[in-house]
Amino acid sequence: MRLHLLLPQVKPAALAPPTTCPTPACPGTLFRFHQAVRKPLRDTRYPSVPAARYQCLTCQHTFRVYPLGVTAAQTSQRVRGLAVMFYLLGLSYGATALALEALGVPLAKSTIYEAVQAAAAGLPDLRQAAVFAGLRTPALGADLTSVLCHGEWLTLGLTVDALSGLTLTIDVLDGADAATIQDWLAPIVAAVGAEVLVTDDADSMKAAADGLGLKHQVCKAHVRRNTDALVAELTAKVVGDPDGSLAGIGVSVGQAQADLQRLGELVCERQPTQADEVDRLHRRYQKAPAPRKGDQWSVAYRLRQLFLDRAQLWNRLTRYRTWEGPNGERIDGTNNASERGIGWWIKERYRTMRGYKRPAAAVGVSRLVAWAGNALSGPGADLAQVLA
Repeated sequence: MRLHLLLPQVKPAALAPPTTCPTPACPGTLFRFHQAVRKPLRDTRYPSVPAARYQCLTCQHTFRVYPLGVTAAQTSQRVRGLAVMFYLLGLSYGATALALEALGVPLAKSTIYEAVQAAAAGLPDLRQAAVFAGLRTPALGADLTSVLCHGEWLTLGLTVDALSGLTLTIDVLDGADAATIQDWLAPIVAAVGAEVLVTDDADSMKAAADGLGLKHQVCKAHVRRNTDALVAELTAKVVGDPDGSLAGIGVSVGQAQADLQRLGELVCERQPTQADEVDRLHRRYQKAPAPRKGDQWSVAYRLRQLFLDRAQLWNRLTRYRTWEGPNGERIDGTNNASERGIGWWIKERYRTMRGYKRPAAAVGVSRLVAWAGNALSGPGADLAQVLA
């Protein structure tokens, strides 16, 4: 997991006069300096900082103004930022408390928890209704994963810019069916202006892409691994035509093995012009009868279904060979960007835990880690921004 975090700073000299009254509904903009005071502070550097009291000339309310990095809380924003940083790097709340105590700024586990949740709630983006930085991309990547939450599995959906790898949104989903995925992706697709969807080989993703009217690229690595495994398994099973199903459709064992080998080669080459050849392989087995209810699939029927699936998949498998974005953008044909996002921003932090207690915490922490990870190519994730 790689993060680029900027800790909040404490600057005692940065004590700016107020410009608005903190009292709700008070329009006051004129204030009278009332008193200079010292504020005790729990910080890695300053045991206390100067503060100033002002009086609003409109409502007569007296309030304090603190320097940069200090609030009414006893703990500085810098220490709260340290707590968030330690937690995101994999420490538990208890271990974070011990680390801060060793630095001379002890914090209770409950305070650390509140700091992490406050930072997650203060994120400016990574929500479905606010796609990361208003980014637009013609190629959207999407994938699902699960985390344990209060003893039950919680489904999280992640979307990325398939061109740059930036994580765009992380959301809790009610399920992994096509309708749920389509409802989840629809506003994101509209927000980023996507033309093509890049996913794994799940049928629900295919149906969602079709329902949204998007071009679709399935991960070539997934399909190749699955095909290689099936080719190896079926090549061994056709030996001797054990159930006689190949003879029943007039295909020899040698022909079946040659067809399986050729399918493996075609999936490895993945040329759009090879669609007709894959379709011819399927037609050779299309007379294999479907099994009756409760019966096992025959060898010939398994071959029929394998070749049919790859024939129907071919356009989705080779889309990256022909698709080009409005500015010449290209995709690599894999779902690696989404899988990296899940691995780095969700699973890497989650694997050290026994599970989350609340769905809001699961999605909030994942968004927070992803937000910090997105900042790797920029100035850094400013924790002061989300802790304010």
